[in-house]
Amino acid sequence: MKSYFIYDYKISNQKPWKIVIGEEDGKICKVLINTEKKFEDFTFAETPLTKEASKQLAEYFNRKRKAFDLPLLLHGTDFQKQTWKALQKIPYGKTCTYGEIAAKIGNPKASRAVGNSNNRNPIHIIIPCHRVIGHNGSLTGYAAGLDVKQFLLDVESSC
Repeated sequence: MKSYFIYDYKISNQKPWKIVIGEEDGKICKVLINTEKKFEDFTFAETPLTKEASKQLAEYFNRKRKAFDLPLLLHGTDFQKQTWKALQKIPYGKTCTYGEIAAKIGNPKASRAVGNSNNRNPIHIIIPCHRVIGHNGSLTGYAAGLDVKQFLLDVESSC
């Protein structure tokens, strides 16, 4: 079964966020920030798992959680899944470049492909693509916007 629910978050001085949390077969398959995307093949319903994911996200935003304990279901190419698994190994409060991720997955010339995989990450925050920065230390692309990326990095740097 596939279901999703939309949670509202009021986070410090940020404008309110809407976060879509999707579940498929008892695993989290989507966490998307401020999206207008429709999920026609999903049922709109809150489940115990989406509720738990929402609780863990709230703890993260309140600086009370540094790691997530949720079952995940990843849909993507083998390269994307490899990239997303590497992202999950970036420690809380740290950043990595696209090139460093490419090297970690054994394909050092694939930094652009890593960037494309980051862009298609279906589980924001929990798979921390916000921790990936440009080779010169600059913030680069984030599906929810660079202001959101900066905010998430600030949350982690203030602990």
